[in-house]
Amino acid sequence: MKAYIYKAALYCEDCGEAVRTTLDEAFIENGITAGDPENDDSDRYPQGPYSDGGGESDTPAHCDNCGVFLENPLTTDGVEYVRELIAEPGGNLEAQKLWADFYANVLA
Repeated sequence: MKAYIYKAALYCEDCGEAVRTTLDEAFIENGITAGDPENDDSDRYPQGPYSDGGGESDTPAHCDNCGVFLENPLTTDGVEYVRELIAEPGGNLEAQKLWADFYANVLA
């Protein structure tokens, strides 16, 4: 899944596009040029979309706005982290199943 990075947060493609639209409208309303989204930094304007859910991480990534799973690849530490989480009783069963299914090939 594609993801955007904005102000140290990850956003799914839909939420990232919504933030961009909101900022673009605010810039236009105030007579400000948004700048070049490809060259601005992620503190000023959402960067992306990036493939693979924003890239490899030590944890499964979810959109910081809506919570959708971004389907990012895991580092070696991330694989171990997910193994531990899905084996933990009383955890978030929905997330555990989602991660176990998506990462099945690297957890085997």
